[in-house]
Amino acid sequence: MNGVPAGRLRLALATSNPHKVREIEELLSDLPVEIVTPEDLGIELRVEEDGETYAENALKKSRALWKLTGVPSVADDSGLEVEALEGAPGILSARFAGPEANDQMNNEKLLRQMKPVPDDRRRARFVCVTALVGLTEGNAEVTFRGEWEGTIRREAAGVSGFGYDPIFQPSGEDATVAELGEAYKRLHSHRARAFGQLAGHLKDLAFEPDALT
Repeated sequence: MNGVPAGRLRLALATSNPHKVREIEELLSDLPVEIVTPEDLGIELRVEEDGETYAENALKKSRALWKLTGVPSVADDSGLEVEALEGAPGILSARFAGPEANDQMNNEKLLRQMKPVPDDRRRARFVCVTALVGLTEGNAEVTFRGEWEGTIRREAAGVSGFGYDPIFQPSGEDATVAELGEAYKRLHSHRARAFGQLAGHLKDLAFEPDALT
């Protein structure tokens, strides 16, 4: 069909974040896919994420890893978009409080900026775009986008997950992602939605009809 080998498929994942690696491995766990990281491959991947969109950053990382390794490569870029902040922090979410910021620093800055915002204007959404490069003949590049609607809480709660999970409350829930837990997040998150589309794409590309079932 499209030149994808039967059996187990090796994908290089352009991240060194252990939380993200584990989450993506679980999201693709129903497929015969082996996820390897730059560290597994003995290389150091340095990519300046200076794109203007999530898709540009995701493609830039996946292209760079594929060129270094020759292994079909996957990358994602994600962010939190807050309506009252005109979409900020957006693509700068990971470094919202500065280039050396950690999750707690980013959360604290966002909570400070949101303090005067009334409850009916605290809407937000998580966005994730994943990019796949180097899998098919001709190196077709594909991207998939997932979104997750919710609101920003007034204080952090919960210990599960990472990033903005302690202050993001999904629509229809009374708790933050960090309180709802990893099993809930795997089913509903922006990343789950984007990688769910990727998983469907991989099934469609299977060289043998039963290879990725």
